[in-house]
Amino acid sequence: MAAEGDFLARYRAVSNKLKKRFLRKPNVAEASEQFGQLAKELRQQDCLQYAAFCNLAMARCEQTLFNAPGEALALTDAARLFLSSEKENRALQAPGFDEHLQAALNCYSFAIKVYIEMNQPVMAASLCLELGSALKEMNRPGEAIVHFQRAAELQTQTPVEALLSMGEMASCKILTRDYDGALSVFTEMQLMCQERGLQLPGTSTPVGFFLDIVAKCEISRVLLLMFLEPPPQKLLPEHAQTLERYAWESFDPHSQVTFLPENVFLLLQSVVMACQEKDTESLKSLQTELWPFLSAEQNHLLHLVVQERITPSGQGI
Repeated sequence: MAAEGDFLARYRAVSNKLKKRFLRKPNVAEASEQFGQLAKELRQQDCLQYAAFCNLAMARCEQTLFNAPGEALALTDAARLFLSSEKENRALQAPGFDEHLQAALNCYSFAIKVYIEMNQPVMAASLCLELGSALKEMNRPGEAIVHFQRAAELQTQTPVEALLSMGEMASCKILTRDYDGALSVFTEMQLMCQERGLQLPGTSTPVGFFLDIVAKCEISRVLLLMFLEPPPQKLLPEHAQTLERYAWESFDPHSQVTFLPENVFLLLQSVVMACQEKDTESLKSLQTELWPFLSAEQNHLLHLVVQERITPSGQGI
């Protein structure tokens, strides 16, 4: 423990200074500083959860002083320390009840609330992303979805960041096998790019980052539609419109999508045709040809499409 004495004794000593006494006002600012110093010492000694408790006490002091930025910072430090402690326990495979993770979730939640009250949605969104990424890394994609979604909602004024958050949300939905949900997110992302993204003057063609996102969403949506195979009566108009672009009978070189390389478009078109004709051998061959052009996530989706044709699971219905 700390060189100057036992942690609990020092913690109690600082806490006692906050007790109201007759004709004496407690020095909250001094207590906050001392809690911060104790947290720093405990962190250096790798007592992360105890350092986190000191940061929580510091946050309460800052709240009493009506110092919202200081409160948010202390809460964020506490959340990160609890999270690091949880990761250490998992690395050691120590038994537990996820108590440090739950404490981290609560601290993040309060810090996000403080930033929202301060009218700082960018800071709040960054904490949502930080928490979502941590949960995803800890193999909890289902819990991470809500945090990525909240980040995207807070980033309405910054479409680039919102699209990145939505992309993370779609990835988590794929990891949790919510393929219909992932399809909805990719469709929403593509629509956002077309409505709010930078475009070539006089055209509706997105450019730069937005073009890359549209291309990524297009490929993922086509693969998800091939996997899910929604019946015609349940096929949404925007999905039907997407599939029409890849139908051989409607092929027109001048009217096809301009945001995909021609070779990738033709290969995707062949995949759609092979799925419609239930030609498994052609699909396997196309998988090999498409592999270098797709991301790891898209290759996973293509693998699911091929496997669904070989051994139907009924997941797509």
